Amino acid sequence: MDIIRVAVDAMGGDHAPEAPVRGAIEAVTENEQLRIILLGDEPAIRSIIGTLHYPEDRVTVQHCTERIEMAEPPVAAIQKKKDSSIVRGMMMLRRGEADAFVSAGSTGAVLVGGQVLVGRIRGVERPPLGALMPTEKGMSLLIDCGANVDARPAWLLQFAEMGSIYVEHALGIPHPTVGILNIGAEEEKGNALVKETIPLLKECGSINFIGSVEARDIPAGAADVIVTDAFSGNIVMKMYEGTATTIYRIAKNGLKKSVPGMLGGAEGFRCVEIWRSAASRSERTGRQGARKLPGYRIPDRRESVRDFLQGEHQRSDQRTDGGREREDPRAEAEWKLRSSSESPPEFSAWKRNRSAARRIWSATSARTILTFSRSR
Repeated sequence: MDIIRVAVDAMGGDHAPEAPVRGAIEAVTENEQLRIILLGDEPAIRSIIGTLHYPEDRVTVQHCTERIEMAEPPVAAIQKKKDSSIVRGMMMLRRGEADAFVSAGSTGAVLVGGQVLVGRIRGVERPPLGALMPTEKGMSLLIDCGANVDARPAWLLQFAEMGSIYVEHALGIPHPTVGILNIGAEEEKGNALVKETIPLLKECGSINFIGSVEARDIPAGAADVIVTDAFSGNIVMKMYEGTATTIYRIAKNGLKKSVPGMLGGAEGFRCVEIWRSAASRSERTGRQGARKLPGYRIPDRRESVRDFLQGEHQRSDQRTDGGREREDPRAEAEWKLRSSSESPPEFSAWKRNRSAARRIWSATSARTILTFSRSR
């Protein structure tokens, strides 16, 4: 079995060194082929891995006295900080001491180091940045999204080829579709760069080119690889991030503006969680499933919130006798007997507050509760 040596920049990222170190340890524990070299402040790294269980024979630590910060000019940082974790990792890659280098640190420093210290693959004119974008169909690769703001048609052709190879081998998608980001589906649309690149992509036999892709079609998964220059690609990527954050914030604030929203969000979801907790505790104590609350159904632990709520509303037409379900009188009598002595605290609390619970359900629509449960 071949060993893959991976050098990891333990000092790169917003949550370094905790996040990079823990991620590397998790990876080496799951994959027996990996050998990890952690680069950075050795005392800080040792203090983290000292609390973890891992194969010590496949994890080594190399101390680095310098660190490249996010705000530093990339070229100057690479030239001056020779003992930084990024430079040390790049040099290990160049000398063949590592098969791969992973960093969540300064993107500019990694790009500069890759070109200056490691060097490009023969024939590649410019290295691009790729980002996996979530879509309805899974993932799409957006390339370039930050490395080459002023691109050339020949570069975009190479981005398409490299992106297609990556998606096929890393994501397991055979013959991935390739599209170029444009302002319309028609070939005559677009700026000079796009118009000059489309004929090159059409003539390239190694890629599955499908034509232009508009930005609005990316979330739908219009293509597996979306080729563009870094200026446009970075705008799309940041728009993705901002849209997701804004939608979450709007939904959260909307739930707080009305009484039904607050009841549906806070109380409604809390009801389901308490019922789940009670059912779980009942099973752990050896009973044959959870007992029913009079007039309410305890959801199964494997049942989703959405399925449970839909089932309850479908059953609402079957409720009789003042809103209570038809149920076995013997089961209800047994519940009353148990609730006085050995039933879990959640059951007793809900037994005392059945009227309040009913008011919550009647004042809250299923749509409000489902919206909150999805946001969770």
